[in-house]
Amino acid sequence: MVRTLEGLLPVSGAPLALHPFVVGYEPMRESMSIHGGDQSRHLLEPVTAVAVEYVDGWVLLDTGFNVAVVRDPERRREVFNYDSYTAVVPLGDPLLDAVAGAGLAWRDLAGCAISHIHLDHTGGIRHVPAGVPVILQRREHMWLESGAGIRDVVLPSDVIDAGERVRVIDGETVLASGLTALDTHGHTPGHQSFRVELASGRTVVLACDAADLLDNLDSRRRCSVVPVAGAEQAAQDAVERLADMRGPGVEVWPGHDPASWPWDATMRGERVRVV
Repeated sequence: MVRTLEGLLPVSGAPLALHPFVVGYEPMRESMSIHGGDQSRHLLEPVTAVAVEYVDGWVLLDTGFNVAVVRDPERRREVFNYDSYTAVVPLGDPLLDAVAGAGLAWRDLAGCAISHIHLDHTGGIRHVPAGVPVILQRREHMWLESGAGIRDVVLPSDVIDAGERVRVIDGETVLASGLTALDTHGHTPGHQSFRVELASGRTVVLACDAADLLDNLDSRRRCSVVPVAGAEQAAQDAVERLADMRGPGVEVWPGHDPASWPWDATMRGERVRVV
């Protein structure tokens, strides 16, 4: 039985910094990221993750592709190479390399929260140490249990293999001081975004896939990928809410925009630490 997360994650004080990671890429039509977007425009979109650094630990938000599956010829054909979709990953293990490059240690990981169970977000769950919670929205886990699979761009084993590490939450939830899970369902039944309030006073909202691109926020158009019929309005409400959050002192980072500055800088080889 999957258990509910009880209490805050074991980190102290307000977040000191954010570390944006680019842990892979996926070629996408603009029309897949933006409802009504240009079908002839193709983007190489970054697959992203973020580490939230505290004085006594850190929290991982999303994890990228399962590199072991990407590099297994049989599994790759089954999971990634269909409908012209594929996964692009750098040499090595990009999540492990990014964490090491940020100077973070896995032994200090307090928790991992997954925005949703699409396979470009769940693959690194396998690196989460035993005893460290992997947090999903309950509705997202129910979607997995209902049979979400490869045709839904879900690799169930990424989550199922986490076993007792998986914890569920219901709706808006404070995960730790300065870190809140936001209910932005629609793109998937239990999609969540994250608000991070840094000790410096700066606030960053990670839209994840409720807004793939800056244009989703600027034009207030939802992501076109909505796997459950009838969820289109919820996805539109989510992007409207995220667009409304932008203002003085509050940044909203889209989940997959190659031109968005934290991802662009990371792709150019910079080690970005946002304080």
